[in-house]
Amino acid sequence: MTETNPDIESAISKIEKLMQNNTKSILVALDGRSGTGKSTIAKEIANRLGGVEILADNFWAGGSDEEWDKRTPQEKSNTAIDWKRIRNEVLEPLLSGEPASWRSFDWKAGKGLAKNAIKCNPTKLIVLDGAYSSRPELQDIIDLSILVEAPDDFNRRTRLINREGKNYMDNWHKRWDPAEDYYFSNVRPKSSFDIVIINN
Repeated sequence: MTETNPDIESAISKIEKLMQNNTKSILVALDGRSGTGKSTIAKEIANRLGGVEILADNFWAGGSDEEWDKRTPQEKSNTAIDWKRIRNEVLEPLLSGEPASWRSFDWKAGKGLAKNAIKCNPTKLIVLDGAYSSRPELQDIIDLSILVEAPDDFNRRTRLINREGKNYMDNWHKRWDPAEDYYFSNVRPKSSFDIVIINN
């Protein structure tokens, strides 16, 4: 039998109460550093409560590696995701009870948008999953912000290496850690979240 995580169970209980006490759709943002297991938890929450998971990564707007590397950590934090598009094309329609349609960033081509659109019908629960998903620009429509943390940085980095490979991750950390360091220190520090989940 798989051991349950009390932090996740507590979060689900709070989300259930929000859903019961509101007639409108609920938006939950699941934020955290890369490799903390956000997507696994987001899927569990959405599946158990009949919600939909929206991937913030689909709205990548950071440009090419060369463009990204020229920016300061603050600029990287501010430009990683196209917040206007995710808000206008996805979140606001779904929160208004309307279907949403959008095109993901084309990760295969490394630029532009994918040819086929993603479509989603309105549902009682929307789980926005991804680093930078609880930026200030979205705070007025987020009902609950959740920070997902690994128990220690070694576990987080090990999870990423197992997923992507060591050589890839050595370069990855140099490129992406400064933006996350800035974001989780200056934009959304731990104390600013409604809930913190420690993901073992």
